[in-house]
Amino acid sequence: MATATEQPQRRVPRPRADAVRNRERIVAAARELLVEYGTDLPLDEVARRAGVGNATLYRNFKDRGELMHHVVLSVTDHVTEHAEQALAAEEAGEKTAFDALRAFVHAAADERIGALCPMLNATFDKDHPDVVAALDRLTAGLEELIARARTAGQLRTDVGVGDLMVALSQLTRPLPGTACAGLDRYDTFFHRHLQLFLDGLMAPARSELPGEAATLEDLRQE
Repeated sequence: MATATEQPQRRVPRPRADAVRNRERIVAAARELLVEYGTDLPLDEVARRAGVGNATLYRNFKDRGELMHHVVLSVTDHVTEHAEQALAAEEAGEKTAFDALRAFVHAAADERIGALCPMLNATFDKDHPDVVAALDRLTAGLEELIARARTAGQLRTDVGVGDLMVALSQLTRPLPGTACAGLDRYDTFFHRHLQLFLDGLMAPARSELPGEAATLEDLRQE
């Protein structure tokens, strides 16, 4: 029993399971549409693909900006988890340093990493504390993956985290006019080209790259 000086604890109601599922479906649909349309994604289409009404979408996200913010955080967190899993596999001796990097790239592609495109938009709040923290964690994981592969002599020395992220985003974006419903065949297509790209990252390098290696910080400042 609470004493006279104690304040009764007020329970915060948990969101209903169906509300959580609706929110997750909306974020997943927006992720796909950001890859397809960029930051001009149509919210009506987001609701349709998520299987919810427009009212449900706006009940969860007040506008396009808030939705994109949550998509960026969701994708960044999932991609970071893949980087950390790849590092753990390398540490356990289950993969070579380059194979760990390769596994990460393919897993990141499946997360539709191209949905991070709002971060290149002038109106997106790249300095939001949640975004900064998520990107710092992702950067740390990627830099460690690259450093290990380079130290092992398996990765060419003239590429950086930014180079990897730009290539991932570009190679996993559908070609203009490509229908995005049921992308199973297209998934195979971009994994095929990611493999070609990864082979080009292996040491010894067969050519000298122009310019300098890009970092994630370079991309944030664009």
